[in-house]
Amino acid sequence: MAAALAALERDPFTAAARQFAGMVDFLKSGDAGKLTEPELERSLEPQLRELARRLIQAHLELRAPGEAAGAVCGTDGAPREQARLHERQVETIYGKVEVSRLGYGSAGGESLHPLDAELNLPQELHSLEVRRRAAEQTAMHSFDETVTALERLTGVAVGKRQVEELVRRAAVDFDQFYQSHPAPDPAKTESILVVSADGKGVVMLPEDLREATRKAAQQNSRKLDKRLTKGEKRNRKRMATVAVVYTVAPFVRRPEDIVRSLAPRNERAPTADPEPKPEHKRVWASLEKHPEAVLQEAFREARTRDPERVKNWVALVDGNPTQIEIFEDLAALHDIKLTIIVDIMHVAEYVWDASLAFFAEDSRERETWVGEHLLEVLRGKASLVAGGIRRSGTRQRVRGKGRKLVDKCADYLIKYKRYLRYDQYLDRGFPIATGVVEGACRHLVCDRMDVGARWSLAGAEAVLRLRALRSSGHFDEYWAYHEQQEYRRNHADRYAGGEPPPVRGSSPRLKRIK
Repeated sequence: MAAALAALERDPFTAAARQFAGMVDFLKSGDAGKLTEPELERSLEPQLRELARRLIQAHLELRAPGEAAGAVCGTDGAPREQARLHERQVETIYGKVEVSRLGYGSAGGESLHPLDAELNLPQELHSLEVRRRAAEQTAMHSFDETVTALERLTGVAVGKRQVEELVRRAAVDFDQFYQSHPAPDPAKTESILVVSADGKGVVMLPEDLREATRKAAQQNSRKLDKRLTKGEKRNRKRMATVAVVYTVAPFVRRPEDIVRSLAPRNERAPTADPEPKPEHKRVWASLEKHPEAVLQEAFREARTRDPERVKNWVALVDGNPTQIEIFEDLAALHDIKLTIIVDIMHVAEYVWDASLAFFAEDSRERETWVGEHLLEVLRGKASLVAGGIRRSGTRQRVRGKGRKLVDKCADYLIKYKRYLRYDQYLDRGFPIATGVVEGACRHLVCDRMDVGARWSLAGAEAVLRLRALRSSGHFDEYWAYHEQQEYRRNHADRYAGGEPPPVRGSSPRLKRIK
């Protein structure tokens, strides 16, 4: 019996087994019988965490000390023949555990730990799973809220600065992931391939503003002590470029179908088929990269979805001339027939503004006037509409602000008439609004970044990447890829031949060196 008890004491799972037995005894007790079900859940949660921590600790002890089954050789070519037992801690989502493992060293060379490689342990304290939880939380909430959520959900106390660093590390493989990410099967996706872009400013720390913006901010003196005025905010922002790529089925409509939503005239719309939804949508944003680089990535993504160039390529823009120029240059470079469409909602805003030169803001006649002019624009007659609005302003002797609104609308219609051929777009079933990318701007940037904080470039870029992965439905795939890359960086790349040797089972304990 004494021998059996001694063997039990040596079993690394004994502590976990005893705690589990204690939990069972508690649940059978009268004290537990006085608790409500929610109280039972709350009382068991920390005990379950501790049980899981002890189970992991026991498992790690079973796998220790990680004796190499072959020669250990670093990238410097020197064999590591001196084996000594080292200890380290790892902060898991259940709490800290101790890892005892053999370190193989040589004179003047760093020690290598094959068991660390087998377990894919990071170099730092926090496990990759803690990092995943931090990344997921930060993609949704502020850094302060992430600190609170991590402690509440896992019991792990991670400081705000540590969370920011973990998040930056978590997002480092974003570009490489998408370089290797398989595209949807072109044969199984719809015939219209859409690329779109927009921009949204983010308030930055002064040192992370672009040079021209930083100089403008330095030249302007603060008007108020406690908040920034409108112009001052503009000079404290760095522009994020937001991009989206997706495929969608053709949806043929008439100009009359569109104008009802832009300038309703109490007409009952006939029953119509529902508008098709975008499929395989990928959205992302970058503060770090220039717009050219973001749109180049959008084209690269689109090309993987249509390698044979058989789909109808559409670029939806809001009239930003820089975006249009970049799209045209990329289409020429890659020999792609690209249809660039200016968002109809932006056009409608110009027409609504021009109507104020002729009608009171709340008049029914204004709504009718806007509907009639937008209908003609949708019929492909933007130039005629521009001329008609200008002549109306002249005949009615519109002056001052009203005349500026008239000319601004007419100039806009003339400038972008090449991209306002809505009659052709509707006949081919093309989308004519930038709602998808505008929604991405709100979700990726505004909902998370526009919270009154000033961002560092590295922190903001990491958060945008993680939000993009969640929005595109790729976070889990990315994290599996990220763990592989962490294994390569932390372990494989430190061994000759790029592969750590396998480890044997337990062996006699050696002298511990902390």
